[in-house]
Amino acid sequence: MLVEDKKDINLYYEALVNKDTQYLGVFYVCVKTTGIFCVSTCTARKPKPKNVIFFTTSKEALQHGYRPCKVCNPAQKVKQVPDEVKQLIQMVAEKPEVRISDGVIRSMGIPPEKIRRWFNQHHGMTFQAYQRMIRINSAYSEIKNGNSVTSSAFKTGYDSLSGFGSAFKNLFGMAPENSTTQNVIHLHRFETPLGPMYAGATDEGLCLLEFTDRRMLETEFADLRKRLNGHILPGENEFTKLAEKQVLEYFEGTRAKFDIPLVIPGTEFQVRVWEELGKIPPGKTRSYQQQAEALGNPDAVRAVARANGMNRIAIIIPCHRVIGSDGSLTGYAGGLPRKKWLLEHEGAIAKDLELF
Repeated sequence: MLVEDKKDINLYYEALVNKDTQYLGVFYVCVKTTGIFCVSTCTARKPKPKNVIFFTTSKEALQHGYRPCKVCNPAQKVKQVPDEVKQLIQMVAEKPEVRISDGVIRSMGIPPEKIRRWFNQHHGMTFQAYQRMIRINSAYSEIKNGNSVTSSAFKTGYDSLSGFGSAFKNLFGMAPENSTTQNVIHLHRFETPLGPMYAGATDEGLCLLEFTDRRMLETEFADLRKRLNGHILPGENEFTKLAEKQVLEYFEGTRAKFDIPLVIPGTEFQVRVWEELGKIPPGKTRSYQQQAEALGNPDAVRAVARANGMNRIAIIIPCHRVIGSDGSLTGYAGGLPRKKWLLEHEGAIAKDLELF
């Protein structure tokens, strides 16, 4: 719909100027003087406030005759992974033992520098480092499944046991044969209409689901490593794949509830708070006070709010459904614009799926 509230218009324009990632997918800005429309993070020169209008969907911008900006490609999925990156990631997933050099990438007609920049920006490492992490992850899985260190090393593409042992120890801090007590948290990045998310999972279930620009994300990673006695490595397993599938169904409006096994280490009180969050139906909200009362401790409002903030599994454990007693939107690590979008989206889903 067309955004007409002056407060929202001013807020969205400020987000556009600041290239705020929290507004990805929340609004689309249309420039009347050029006839194009963009997303909040567009790097093109900013138009004057009097020359813009805002819509909440790209479809509406197109219907009103605006063309997608060639800089930010707003008609595509937000921050969509380039096809050449998808191709390389798929190659690594299918054959982690095969090293893909810059020469091989160049022979495919892809500039290695472009791939390097993308991986540094989105994974904090080069593509070569990404390959090494996937290879180590595969070797670790082999060892944990009962295969010998020797067969695991050679099966995953290592030329020597000494090289494998050194690489393994640098990452895990121990020799391969002593690593079976360690867990691996598989970390998978995927795209959503509100920006990219990370799904993290052990062999028991999903332990992390967050927007990649979430505040204090590194602190969450460190806490999970400690609580689960594990290492976080790029990769996928059945639970990260299931999370991506169900979360995208949620964004498409065909799913309101999730059935993914969860791993939620925390204090007894935190776990109780997170479990209570799961009882709030889609399309409904509660205040922090109501949450505290539901837990049988009406004086624990602040403790409930702190536990909400420690939730590591966004959307599925719906901390965004908790609001202030006065109905205001407060305290969401993914950003209040996303919280507002999620609540409105769930209201529509609940109505469409006749949940109440």
